[in-house]
Amino acid sequence: MSDLQPAPGGDFQPGPGTDLDPWLDTYALRASGLAASEVRALFAVASRPEVVSLAGGMPYVRAIPRELVAGAFDRMLLADAPAALQYGSGQGLPRLREQILEVMAEEGITASVDDVVTTTGSQQAIDLVTKLFVDPGDVILAEGPSYVGALGVFKSYQADVVHLSMDADGLVPELLEAAIREQRAAGKRIKFLYTIPNFHNPAGVTLSAERRPQIVEICRREGVLIVEDNPYGLIWFDAPPPPPMHTLNPDGVVYLGSFSKTFAPGFRVGWAVAPHAVREKLVLATESAILSPSSFNHHLIAEYLETVDWRAQVARFRDVYRERRDAMLAALEEHLPRLSWNVPDGGFYVWVRLPEELHSKQMLPRAVRELVAYTPGTGFYADGQGGREMRLSFCYPTPEFIEEGVRRLASVVDGELELVRQFAGTGSLTPRDRDRAVASPPPDLT
Repeated sequence: MSDLQPAPGGDFQPGPGTDLDPWLDTYALRASGLAASEVRALFAVASRPEVVSLAGGMPYVRAIPRELVAGAFDRMLLADAPAALQYGSGQGLPRLREQILEVMAEEGITASVDDVVTTTGSQQAIDLVTKLFVDPGDVILAEGPSYVGALGVFKSYQADVVHLSMDADGLVPELLEAAIREQRAAGKRIKFLYTIPNFHNPAGVTLSAERRPQIVEICRREGVLIVEDNPYGLIWFDAPPPPPMHTLNPDGVVYLGSFSKTFAPGFRVGWAVAPHAVREKLVLATESAILSPSSFNHHLIAEYLETVDWRAQVARFRDVYRERRDAMLAALEEHLPRLSWNVPDGGFYVWVRLPEELHSKQMLPRAVRELVAYTPGTGFYADGQGGREMRLSFCYPTPEFIEEGVRRLASVVDGELELVRQFAGTGSLTPRDRDRAVASPPPDLT
């Protein structure tokens, strides 16, 4: 690493760095963990109108009648404009925090208004909790696969992520116990378990009612904090999921929620409910990071929750996403019966497993040529796993586009299987071989 060079005036200038980034040699070590996720990298392609995107987990906000938002906006400006345009409390608008209690009560959570800390989406809550607890080299336990946004945060704080396998009932308690033993035997410090128990992103599974108390008890006994991320809990299709783990041990769980899935992600409002000492540090960390959250957005959401039948709107979202889930499952049955997948009871995602000959990331260039996008499974692991898996999102495209996207995806899978057969017995299939074999030129997606 090159040294900083003093300038004639006494200021420091960057060292050699590179032509693209002259500051390369002056970044903090933690900056090496900052990189674009595979999900975000797909947005430029997936946003093109000719591409059917089954990649991004974007809520279908068109399901919210515009007049509901416009009415809340007008009423808020008439009643609360001076306060909405001013700085606010670092913990968040008290009126909104009281309403968050009503939202959480739908899932059985009982708390006080002082327990709630609002954040810029639940993404900021993940960042703040990691910032408070994790030193470089500390261990975070997380399901495998796991939410790509959380993995990016963990990497940026130089944590070691240890993945725990799931089955159809979610996280396996015995694997959690084994991982705790193994990491401590290796002299590692485990800081928390990060889990998405309801309609998991990306795996789509839900942690069973039987396993929730087992996992809570293991973590209580072993002194491992649980970070329970629950953005999808109210987006169930046939029946609500089991009560959150927070209800079983409030002193051992940091619970994260968000309005991104039940209202709209553009407002960037989420929250955390934490044990008292942790909550106080979360408030201080929030104030240090952003001084105060958006008063304007808080007042608007508070007005919406107070004057609109938000429960009916959440039920409307359930109907929309249930229809699209069913469309995706029907399309997979028709066009890709050779593959296997889960059947989610809520949320946004179907997790698909490929034949062992295929690799979801290597297959993506062909998918782009076929004008369909998905998210490779490798983006949801910190250790390179996931090559035989992919995430398909059914939340945003219409049922008709979902069917067309899966039809195109079936052509991609068939083409890749044929390519593998052509090269069988000739050694490894290189990227150059794949490019030559896929004869049709890619569309202009620049």
